[in-house]
Amino acid sequence: MLDPTLVFIAAVFVVAGIIKGVIGLGLQVVPMGLLVLVMPPIEAAALLVLPACVTNVWQLLTGPSLAGITRRLWPMMAGLCAGTWAGAGLMSGGHARDATLLLGIALAVYSALGLGAVRFAVPPRHEGWAGPVVGAATGAVTAATGVFVIPAVPYLAALGLDKDDLVQALGLSFLVSTIALAVNLMQAGALKLDIAAPSAGALAMAMVGVTIGQSIRTRIDAATFRFCFFAGLLALGLHLLARSML
Repeated sequence: MLDPTLVFIAAVFVVAGIIKGVIGLGLQVVPMGLLVLVMPPIEAAALLVLPACVTNVWQLLTGPSLAGITRRLWPMMAGLCAGTWAGAGLMSGGHARDATLLLGIALAVYSALGLGAVRFAVPPRHEGWAGPVVGAATGAVTAATGVFVIPAVPYLAALGLDKDDLVQALGLSFLVSTIALAVNLMQAGALKLDIAAPSAGALAMAMVGVTIGQSIRTRIDAATFRFCFFAGLLALGLHLLARSML
């Protein structure tokens, strides 16, 4: 008979992969919110490293403007690494639950404003200082919760990128976040050889989901993508709120 826990984990990664394929994110938030039902948060974060790295590399390389996106966002990426490494140890500390609660609130409020057609914009002249600040703040949240979305996602969405460039920018941000978090997990002794096989299985399930999700994204227009993007964020925010209060 199949182990119900393994079936649950496989289903989580397929669903998370579909969401990521459609809107460019979700592979961290959904599993981190659900896997904690069957394992400690630091173990869930370790299990996510391989699927997150591979799917974000795929997302990054399939976009249209790799060189331009990288040149534009490297200051943010530097801040992201610095913030994550400065926050090493937060995930296993007593503030992790509070950080998850605040993250869920921020994500829900931002997505609700987006669904209400409230638009935010970051003028190009401010990107030089805003990028590193947003990166460092995202890194601190990542170190505490294992989730990479706030404030990175609102910032990237405010840059005025089209849907394919935005998805590619998200892939770059999440890839750098994953690598930076992996350094913290190695220092904490959470990345062990015995998670290699489960991680590979999680990756396979995630790739199935991402393939399905990308196929869906190619068939929707910009307005539908925007709705899906913010509706997905709202669902993820509410999910984090529920997780932090249980």
